[in-house]
Amino acid sequence: MAAAEAGPASAPTRSGGPAALPAFFEFSAPVSWRAIDFISDLHLSDAMPRTFEAWATHLRRTSADMVFILGDLFELWVGDDMRQRSFERHCVEVLAEVASHRQLAFMVGNRDFLVGTELLRAAGMMGLPDPTVLSAWGQRLLLSHGDALCLDDAPYQAFRAEVRAAEWQARFLARPLAERLEVAAQVRNASASRRRYDGDSNVDIDAAAAVRWLHAMGAAEMVHGHTHRPGSQLLAPGYKRHVLSDWDLDTAERAEVMRLTRDGFVRQPPTA
Repeated sequence: MAAAEAGPASAPTRSGGPAALPAFFEFSAPVSWRAIDFISDLHLSDAMPRTFEAWATHLRRTSADMVFILGDLFELWVGDDMRQRSFERHCVEVLAEVASHRQLAFMVGNRDFLVGTELLRAAGMMGLPDPTVLSAWGQRLLLSHGDALCLDDAPYQAFRAEVRAAEWQARFLARPLAERLEVAAQVRNASASRRRYDGDSNVDIDAAAAVRWLHAMGAAEMVHGHTHRPGSQLLAPGYKRHVLSDWDLDTAERAEVMRLTRDGFVRQPPTA
């Protein structure tokens, strides 16, 4: 399966009014499909073996026709040459194995925004821009990682704008891998002390901005991750969001798949 490049989308901003709406990609599910799975925020690393095994088992055994991974698959990704390391190579092997018989789509998150075409190609995944509209069984769904809509976290939005720029990424990726890993560890430690990088604070998506995206894209419901607060809520009359769970089966007992069928959404544990 060919991998498509997922380009960054411009985020809304509070300064000077709302920014122009981001470009969005559309994907249509075949009418013959029976189920689609959505997961995000797995934060895979070699320090989380039980989480890795649950993820790998679900991908291999799920009955879904396609699995959408909406960001933060990896705890850290500083360039596609990371796939040469032992743990990351194992992850890519699992993805490529699954992609040989089931469609996989990937949207970058705030932890793995440097995933590029080389990794997508090696893993057999289709890259999705953020946001993407999924058309399935007569409905349109807005898919996003979610971090671009967390407008109350102004420091993060400034950081996000900086590191998503092509020039910054080119300079960063030109550094040796060991140096990039060291810089990323420093950023992660600093963000952890702020507790506002993802899922660990009171910051949530901006409902008005999310509704603006939904309205412009002709969708009534959205699916996103990032905030680590699984649940479904109304954003405004006629507009709803479904928040995906993060996964942690090593220090907690938390893992959930959001499944979509013709009958609607259902939350369920990973396939064992």
